[in-house]
Amino acid sequence: MRSARLPRTAVLLAGLLVAGCGADVAVPASPAVSAVKPMPPGAAPVTGMAPPDNSCDAEASLRPGPNSATIAPGSTMDRIRAKGRLTVGVDQNTYLFGFRDPASGQLHGFDIDLARELAFALLGDRDKIEFRSVATADRVPVLQQGQVDLVVRTFSTTCDRRRDVDFSSVYYRAAQRILAPRGSGITKAEELSGRRVCVTFGADSAAPLLALPKPASVLGVENWTDCLVALQQGQVDAISTDESILAGLAAQDDNLQVVGAPMGFENYAVGVPKGQSDMVRFLNGVLERIRTDGTWQRLYDANLTALGPAPAPPPARYSD
Repeated sequence: MRSARLPRTAVLLAGLLVAGCGADVAVPASPAVSAVKPMPPGAAPVTGMAPPDNSCDAEASLRPGPNSATIAPGSTMDRIRAKGRLTVGVDQNTYLFGFRDPASGQLHGFDIDLARELAFALLGDRDKIEFRSVATADRVPVLQQGQVDLVVRTFSTTCDRRRDVDFSSVYYRAAQRILAPRGSGITKAEELSGRRVCVTFGADSAAPLLALPKPASVLGVENWTDCLVALQQGQVDAISTDESILAGLAAQDDNLQVVGAPMGFENYAVGVPKGQSDMVRFLNGVLERIRTDGTWQRLYDANLTALGPAPAPPPARYSD
């Protein structure tokens, strides 16, 4: 009987395996790999800003007009009522003011609750509202393009912005300060000179940083949570913006603290498409009620106690 013959390849393989038994086989060492810490998407240096326009009274708005019971046919408010919902541009990345709860997926915050109060005043139902997430730099464009009825998103009223959109009276006032790691040695604005500081595109926060005797190196990103990640990864030395926003970031990381005297003040108001004076007057009537009937205090207590005891709501200032 002829013996079975193994294929040549099998014989060679068996020989290699036998030869390898008991021998020390050198395994190439894996090259050292550094941890990857990518910059936030779209991050870019902010190298210059036009001087702020102080030619107007940026806080002055129109006196309150008709209430919900006397809305005229054909008015802006009447058209929104016919639509059946109020469409509002908000934030979903700023803890305390406008953020999405990862557990429930729902939006929460002072601005979110204020927007619901506006929907209730206009439509009689706080849930007849459509929220649209808007980046800082897109607050003006979404109003100009008619994508939203209002913007309630830590939106500071300025003379520059008033050329493109209208504003309600001011509903919250915030100081610009600094967020830095504990032990960093950063305690005041002057110590940001030459340092890397993060802001969002479209915010006013970069102007004081670029006006320092030795300007800061300013990094612009889309959202404040992008700034938080950049700071945690050591890509910037600090963040500077409204204290109310910084407190929300600090609440997410005990290694960070809000420091420094105010570098300026921001006055939050509701953004309205240009030329809708009827809507501005309606909103100001609602805000007057909210300031005086305890609603403003209730919204503060529900969302902003991390900022300390509630101050008095900012008084309205009217131009006519």
